[in-house]
Amino acid sequence: MSRIDELTDRIERLLLRHEELHRTNALLQQQLAVTAQERDSLRARLSAARARIDALIDKLPSHPGEAADGHDEPPHPEA
Repeated sequence: MSRIDELTDRIERLLLRHEELHRTNALLQQQLAVTAQERDSLRARLSAARARIDALIDKLPSHPGEAADGHDEPPHPEA
């Protein structure tokens, strides 16, 4: 095989490898975009859950025996 034929074969292999890497890179970029969207969605859900928990905590009485509205609860009858 002549030197030119060897170089031609090598260039063709390099071009095929370049195309393969280009396709792989495009797929990885697509997966990254999907993962970023999922992450953003999970962050939003986490933030909403935290807000709901904070709202529930705010409704809890600050002292035992005190209602969330600040008024004392009536004593519990003993059975």
